[in-house]
This record gives sequence, C-alpha cells and structure tokens, in this order.
Amino acid sequence: MLAIAQYGAGNIFSLCKAIERIGAPYVVTSNIVELEAATHIILPGVGEAASVIKEIKSTDLISFLKSTVKPVLGICIGMQVMCSYSQEGDIDCMGLFPNKVEKLRGDNIKIPHMGWNRVSDLKGALFNDINNGEWFYFVHSYAPSLDSSTIAVTEHGGVFSSALNYRNYYGTQFHPEKSGEAGEQLLRNFLAL
Repeated sequence: MLAIAQYGAGNIFSLCKAIERIGAPYVVTSNIVELEAATHIILPGVGEAASVIKEIKSTDLISFLKSTVKPVLGICIGMQVMCSYSQEGDIDCMGLFPNKVEKLRGDNIKIPHMGWNRVSDLKGALFNDINNGEWFYFVHSYAPSLDSSTIAVTEHGGVFSSALNYRNYYGTQFHPEKSGEAGEQLLRNFLAL
C-alpha cells in the first residue's frame, strides 16, 4: 500500500484523486508505523520550505526517511525539502539529495512559474513510457540546481532540475497529480519501482 505523508504541506486532495484514478490503494498518514508498513511513500507538495521543515522536524519523519529503503517520491515542496538547502527561508533541509534549491531567475519570466512546461533529458524508470519533452504542470518560485542526481530538466529563465533520483529517493518539481495522462503514467512508474 502507498502512504501519502501528512506533514503540513498542501495539495493532498489532488494527489489522492490521481492515485484513485490509477486504482492504487493508499493511506494519508503522519503515523510512522503506517509509513513503515507502506510499500511506497509520497511527500506531497505545496507550501513554503522553512515552515514545512519546521513541521517535519517536530516529528520522527526525517530520521525515518533517512533510514528507509522504500521508494520515496517528493512532489514540489516535498522534493525541495529532501534537498540539502533551500534559499526559501535560508534553511538546511533533509539532505537526501545533494542539490540546493534556488529562486528562479531570468529576464522577462513570470515568477511563480505556473502552468505547463516541457520536461526533457529524461533518465531512469520513473519516466518509462513517457516521451522526452512531455508537458507537465508546474507551480513554484524555487527549484533544485543541476547535479548528479538530476534525471530531468526544464527551462524557465534558466535550466533547473525538474526531477531527481538518488538511491531510493525520487522527486519532481512538477505536479504529476495535475499533469494528465503523463502524470498518471509517472505515478504508475513510481509504484512499479
């Protein structure tokens, strides 16, 4: 069973609906025992890094995530707080990915980056049966830097990591739950890991 971690970040409703559409059983929980019993874990996203890290630090979630070998997927802020550091709130994060999260910048770009954008340079099983250059839905003002854990990139002002993978940890800056068929395929791929 999939566990969606409840830790103070928003957008759980949309994610639950997407999981239901692909027919996967799930539970929404902050209980470590239930997270341990799950086969896969998703950290959903929408929120601000400093407040999300503060909420997570008030639980045992960080130590659990650092020790688990289960596949873990962070979405948007869920991925950002898995990185080493975020400029948003000038805060050290979990360090599951080596990347730093930086504010988007560039001439004549809208921030927040909100809407559909292409995701390219796809690597790994998370993108099985997904075309390079596929469109996914984004809502963010910060994004992870490029690093050895980058498995997909997107351009908005500059190029940033739109997906990450290190060992059993995965992350997407975009929202698969709001990205139609491609997003549902990515969720299926995650559950097949």
